[in-house]
Amino acid sequence: MNLFEIFEPTPYGYRTEKDDQTSAQPKQTRRTRLTLTRIKKLRTVNDVRKIEHGKYLEKVSKQYKPPAAAPGLGL
Repeated sequence: MNLFEIFEPTPYGYRTEKDDQTSAQPKQTRRTRLTLTRIKKLRTVNDVRKIEHGKYLEKVSKQYKPPAAAPGLGL
């Protein structure tokens, strides 16, 4: 959990606490069904991750880009 998640509501496309159904009850022996709603939510989460990863790669490439050669030095 990040610090900003404590004070701000979760943005659209992120998993929320009410969506978390990972703890199984003692009599739950079957898997949950994949409904169209869940598939749509998984697709949205995947799209958000792709966009965030692309932004991260752009930021890192700007940060570690080699410096431009100074004009007029004859190199």
